[in-house]
Amino acid sequence: MRFLAAHSIAARLAVSALLWSCVILLIAAVLLSALYRQMSERSFDERLLVYANNIASGLVARANASHELGPMGDPRFELPLSGWYWEVGVPIEENREYYSSKSLFGGRLPRLMNWTDDSGFGKIRHGYGAALDTTPLRIVERDIDMGDGERYVIRVAGPADEIESDLRHFRIALGATFLMLGLALAVSTLFQIRFGLKPLARLRAALADVRKGEAEQIRGEYPEDIAPLADDLNLLIETNREILERARTQVGNLAHALKTPLSVISNEMDAAPPEIATKVREQAGLMRDQVTYHLDRARAAALAGTLGTITDVEPVVEALARTFKKIYRERPLDIALAIPAGTLFRGERQDLEEMVGNLVDNACKWARSNVAVSASVRRDNDRTRVMITIDDDGPGLKDDEHRDVLKRGRRLDETKPGSGLGLSIVGDLAALYRGVLALSPSPLGGLRASLDLPGDARDRS
Repeated sequence: MRFLAAHSIAARLAVSALLWSCVILLIAAVLLSALYRQMSERSFDERLLVYANNIASGLVARANASHELGPMGDPRFELPLSGWYWEVGVPIEENREYYSSKSLFGGRLPRLMNWTDDSGFGKIRHGYGAALDTTPLRIVERDIDMGDGERYVIRVAGPADEIESDLRHFRIALGATFLMLGLALAVSTLFQIRFGLKPLARLRAALADVRKGEAEQIRGEYPEDIAPLADDLNLLIETNREILERARTQVGNLAHALKTPLSVISNEMDAAPPEIATKVREQAGLMRDQVTYHLDRARAAALAGTLGTITDVEPVVEALARTFKKIYRERPLDIALAIPAGTLFRGERQDLEEMVGNLVDNACKWARSNVAVSASVRRDNDRTRVMITIDDDGPGLKDDEHRDVLKRGRRLDETKPGSGLGLSIVGDLAALYRGVLALSPSPLGGLRASLDLPGDARDRS
């Protein structure tokens, strides 16, 4: 059953139930066919035995010359090679006092017992044999003791095709009946599975509402074997929310605790000698950048696992585009946007602003005149992904520089303002959301930055 490992519980239950149903129906069909064959053979043998008894009666009364030996009133025993035959012989000396039907046409019926002595005399025997034209026959042998040492073996045979024909019709009827029964079982099984797993489907939908931010807890009534699971999930969601809230508060407190002394140090340098003040301000700025970087990363790590946080991409990018047009208003920059309405990012708005803002800022720094921001949505293994791309028409990067520029603090051009942490922050934030930042040549001639992030398939129309 390894091929079912990745399939749903409903599929596993349906396949296993249908498979076992087919096996049981197949076994039942084989057993019923065998039982019907036995019944057909027994019924056919009883017919042949009636003829044999009639012949035995004729042997007893054969002293009457007018008595005709053989089954009376059945013309099939008169037609040559009709398939219905009888003969009378003695147990050991088969050639003595031999009588047979006209239909046997001088031939002999196969014996069901090879006589070496008369120890088996008196039994009724059944079996199969073949006629002169190789037609399969069903044969009944009956022994009769006339007294005074006269013993006879009466054989009556009929075409075995009648048994096979009855069995064939029975199997066709049985197959049609079992097919209808199998279809009924399949429908009832699927209905039972759907009905039985409906609480799990409701639980999944309720959990999806929590994940999308449409509910704070799993609500609704569930069967007693699923209700504990729903309660445990609610407790886990609440505990996760409390832990994240405490982490968020501690990160904010740490940020204030570190940034305030750095601001004091920078202000106190106004009274210090210029050479010392410049060096201290430079180091304080680096410290502030590093503190900001690690605090933002810690905050993002705490928020990235928050359930139910969804951000609309379009207004965030539009606000960033307006901001950077004002920041770089002295340059003739055109920031083109192509963001489909309803594109959703599964994460915090602040983190999306941080990632897209850093990439747009970097594109504006290097672009000659054009920056393009676009987004698209795709499905990946039943999950929604959002791809945000930022293109510029700047000088771009060499192939071996695409990886180096993502390293923390790495700056390829020291003349441009910045700390070298922007792309590194973007990459780390994307990784926290199980996303990817990739750099490649842009169709505009410069650099393309591609953000692959988790999305949401909610219909916003």
